[in-house]
Amino acid sequence: MKLKKLLKEIPVKQIKGSKDLDITGVCANSKLVAPGNLFIARKGKAEDGTVFIPEAVAAGAVAILTDIYDPLLSKDITQVIHPDVTSLESLVAAHYYQYACNELFLVGITGTNGKTTTSFLIKHLLDSVDGPCGLIGTIEYIIGQQRYQATRTTPDAASNHKMLREMVIHGCKSAVMEVTSHALDQNRVDQIDFDTVVFTNLTLDHLDYHHNLENYSQAKSKLFSRLDPTKTKPIHPFPKLAIVNVDNPWHKQMLQNCKAKILTYGIEQNADLKAEDIKLSPAGTSLTLNYLGKKIALSWPLLGRFNIYNCLAATAVGLSRHIPLERIAEVLQTAPHVPGRLEAVHNSLGLKIYVDFSHKPDALQNVLECLQEFKTGRIIVVFGCGGNRDSTKRPVMAQICQKYADITIVTSDNPRNEDPAEIARQITTGFTQTANYTVELDRATAIEKAIKLATSNDIVLIAGKGHETHQIFAHKTIEFDDRKVAFQLCQQILISQ
Repeated sequence: MKLKKLLKEIPVKQIKGSKDLDITGVCANSKLVAPGNLFIARKGKAEDGTVFIPEAVAAGAVAILTDIYDPLLSKDITQVIHPDVTSLESLVAAHYYQYACNELFLVGITGTNGKTTTSFLIKHLLDSVDGPCGLIGTIEYIIGQQRYQATRTTPDAASNHKMLREMVIHGCKSAVMEVTSHALDQNRVDQIDFDTVVFTNLTLDHLDYHHNLENYSQAKSKLFSRLDPTKTKPIHPFPKLAIVNVDNPWHKQMLQNCKAKILTYGIEQNADLKAEDIKLSPAGTSLTLNYLGKKIALSWPLLGRFNIYNCLAATAVGLSRHIPLERIAEVLQTAPHVPGRLEAVHNSLGLKIYVDFSHKPDALQNVLECLQEFKTGRIIVVFGCGGNRDSTKRPVMAQICQKYADITIVTSDNPRNEDPAEIARQITTGFTQTANYTVELDRATAIEKAIKLATSNDIVLIAGKGHETHQIFAHKTIEFDDRKVAFQLCQQILISQ
């Protein structure tokens, strides 16, 4: 696409250089720039994109969208000037990638917990009834048959529009996106027309960024206020729909400025879609789906009451596509286990070991309450808290472990630029009983201690990192996968016995 065509309907203030350039792509990450790209040098909260202009030019960028003209930059590089680059990023990307979102049935999911599992369930459902469904989320980005490890849950605006176009090229009919509060606050999903949006829940998290729960909820509510019921797509002629969990009190905040149709789900409160006759077991869950009086039984392999909410959210999305309830239940019976979400570590010692991504209070409590249903011995928890993140949740997570676990080993998570010992100290202020916890900062050693303490009747929960395969310290990042470490330690212990 020629630069002059790309910028035809975009209100840039000034252009220095040739407009008769062939642009091969739009990119806001200098490390991903390809020859012929337009590089968007936006200012973030932590970094100034203009610092990376030389790197982008060296990688082959032929044009730069920036806020200030640089007279020292090569005359061969066209500079597109606008005082607020961030406000234009989505618009430029959407124009270049020709609003690919309009060619997809697009689902957006927001909430503190449950986004990832719900997104995998929705993908599984839509794959089964509607052809390939793309996915953008915490664990990976799935584009047709291609899978890429995620760098962040909701990428930058340019990457989002690019991936949506690639999904269309690879034959996807639909796509599901996890949409974080940070992404909504930073306009990363602007110019993306969602058909259905889902609210899972809102609990304590991200106060380091949002400062209070009201700001946090307001950021998430943008996903709902932006639903435009006057817009429809040829691929999805049904009305825009907001799907909310009525058992979470913050759902009212989500709907405050929502103009679209609403579908509610829940277990405790009155809702359009409810789960009834719930039976939990170590092998899975059985329940009855009740949609406006129509009932159908469902048995599925995912464990725990918290996963029932994820099931209901996915069911609601299926209903928004007018998929029969019977067909939805049939597909969800074969729901996939999501990596790092209460994932069993099969091991040579015959121990019950689970790895879970629960790095927030509510998520940790949900998992421990689930394990309480099945325990025949003790629950042993290994957990830590990430550095450079909301510190108010650290003692809260200790209190949860004290309530639901028999033994807790406090360790390092991803300490980043913080002192691991200080993070652990802040965690332990939440314990009021010293007998049932210990501190072991080396995560591998902490996991080993838990395994050696466990008997065949006990449950070991390794919480916090889930699917992650690395551990991040101030000056280094090392390979570290809780699942692999636990498996290998069991092997070593068996050999040494």
